Amino acid sequence: MKYLVASALALTLATACSGEADKPTNTSSAKDSMRTAEIKYPETRQGTVVDTYFNTEITDPYRWLEDDRSPETEAWVKAQNEVTFAHLDQIPYREQIRERLSTLWNYEKISAPFQEGDYTYFYKNDGLQNQYVVYRQKGDGEPEVFLDPNTFSEDGTTSLAQLSFSKDGSIAAYSISEGGSDWRKIILIDVETKEQLEPELVDVKFTGIEWFGNEGFYYSSYDKPEGSELSAKTDQHKLYYHKLGTDQADDPVIFGGTEADKHRYVGADVTEDDRFLFISAANSTSGNKLFMRDLSKPDSELVTILDHTDSDTSVLANRGTTLYLSTNLDAPNERVVSVDAGAPQVANWQDFIAETEHVLSPATGAGYIFAEYMVDAIAQIKQYNYEGELVRDVTLPGVGSIGGFSGKQEDEVIYYTFTNYNTPQTIYSFAPESGESSVYAESGAKFNSDNYVSKQVFYTSKDGTKVPMIITHKKGLELDGSNPTILYGYGGFNISLTPSFSITNAVWLEMGGVYAVANLRGGGEYGKEWHDAGTQLNKQNVFDDFIAAAEHLIAEDYTSSDKLAVRGGSNGGLLVGAVMTQRPELFAVALPAVGVLDMLRYHTFTAGAGWAYDYGTSAQSEEMFKYILGYSPVHNVEEGVTYPATLITTGDHDDRVVPAHSFKFAAELQAKASKETPQLIRIETNAGHGAGTPVSKTIEQYADIFGFTLFHMGVEELPELN
Repeated sequence: MKYLVASALALTLATACSGEADKPTNTSSAKDSMRTAEIKYPETRQGTVVDTYFNTEITDPYRWLEDDRSPETEAWVKAQNEVTFAHLDQIPYREQIRERLSTLWNYEKISAPFQEGDYTYFYKNDGLQNQYVVYRQKGDGEPEVFLDPNTFSEDGTTSLAQLSFSKDGSIAAYSISEGGSDWRKIILIDVETKEQLEPELVDVKFTGIEWFGNEGFYYSSYDKPEGSELSAKTDQHKLYYHKLGTDQADDPVIFGGTEADKHRYVGADVTEDDRFLFISAANSTSGNKLFMRDLSKPDSELVTILDHTDSDTSVLANRGTTLYLSTNLDAPNERVVSVDAGAPQVANWQDFIAETEHVLSPATGAGYIFAEYMVDAIAQIKQYNYEGELVRDVTLPGVGSIGGFSGKQEDEVIYYTFTNYNTPQTIYSFAPESGESSVYAESGAKFNSDNYVSKQVFYTSKDGTKVPMIITHKKGLELDGSNPTILYGYGGFNISLTPSFSITNAVWLEMGGVYAVANLRGGGEYGKEWHDAGTQLNKQNVFDDFIAAAEHLIAEDYTSSDKLAVRGGSNGGLLVGAVMTQRPELFAVALPAVGVLDMLRYHTFTAGAGWAYDYGTSAQSEEMFKYILGYSPVHNVEEGVTYPATLITTGDHDDRVVPAHSFKFAAELQAKASKETPQLIRIETNAGHGAGTPVSKTIEQYADIFGFTLFHMGVEELPELN
């Protein structure tokens, strides 16, 4: 069984340390002068690179910043951070925010338990530990530390990425990420002695650890690229099998070793009974082929289930030779089908759980299938047996998001989590036979949910589309247009933003802030059609949806342009970069994090070419090139425009969205924007795209982000935070 470190345990944005500086005189005039004082940015050399796209010449003066190994780039990063932190050091309440983040964060957090062999395992963080610790206990015995990632590195930047056990639970394989990189190492240990069994596997990327019995496991990786491993293109993913006791160099390629089966993303699943291996192969983040091998038959042939990438299809479970697949083929909102493994092709599929008007995300455990439906971004659960009968509509604790409802087929209890924007995560145990839920672990967060309210609204976008948004704030908020507000969005890659609690947002709410999350097109909230409506030549819909969300918040007097910040990370960083260049007057502050910002060249770095389903590429056609050029943030910064006060954040080890995107955007803004607002970049060193970021760095970063945001909204002082 495999266990990814839960996303609830892994924060997504990189951060940095900062010291406290002398505070300025506490007067309005002093603060105003600090806000408007012209910043002397580091000099950024302009090169002479010119690219030609369909007979159109595009200058790229900051191409040299793409070289992450260059001493010149290193010096530029250092100089930019010096300027940025000198500005942040002037913010009088930055330390107050940091202290409150630390205080509120400091409570014990645990995960749901899971059984492997003779032990029950769980993750726990005592409060401010940089990384969650894996504990185990046998029966009613005392829990003991099994793995402590806080010991992996002195600064806490090496994290546990995945933990997977052999079928009998006697061997554990875990992967680590160093400095936030997507390149991983896999380490094998004996669970009783905790001793390492053999040399670590190195240079693996975008992989699961999929055990076949106790003999070995499947994993995926690319050949190490020439040039920088953090930015060079990775193109052909391969599936390997590692047999215990053998050298990694001898691991056979199971799939992906030839031009005929060349794909950017290859993954494996082995059924719980070790009967079948399934291989998913894709060239983009949407759509996959699917293959199968019967592992009970030596040297069995690979059978094709799907030979095209027109759908997202995966295997849920098997009962003997009956397979249960989750798919959006001919079902944009997803369905579950069953088919016999002897003839698993599409023509033989039978609807098991038919498509409905709501998006389906199924999971299995305890001998049942749990169908999670997303109804306007809110979770509902239906429980089915393997005869296809509805057992019950599961009663949930409230209106919000759930995680879990999955496990092994022999489990007698299922665990799930419940949360929303103003309710800290609570873990529940669920008895599948009776349908009863019980609190397993309440949150220890010192946050009074009764003082806050979340409200879902539907607003109208530019083309008339109704878009949902959830707005959270203190009860009794006066709608007078004066409230500091962060509008958050993503809008891509079929990812759904569902209500969830975070300590950072709790501190923002405590400070009197409004937090609004818009469910934009491009996401998965309403299925494949909603996703496709925000991709390629429809990408502007995403930006229009976000702009309309901002206009709604202003029209309803939640806030005003002077008190409104926009925030998003990764694809959401592109979102922020696009709307701040299209409507700079609409926002006071822009916070693009680890963003995809050079849209003409994103596909030339690491695995970026796999994002083409959502974006298209500048090389695809002249029409696509011109469309992308029309919104690419790096290419739409105009001379003399007053842009929102901007704090770009990135990590120097980000090999998902390389930091050159952020570097080039910062350079363009600093060279061209008016001097009325700061255009700064905060570059975390020894940090990646976000997963595994130490708690200490996260706290420092959010103190900087919130401090910068409030400072450039003209906030003079904070309310008492407790």
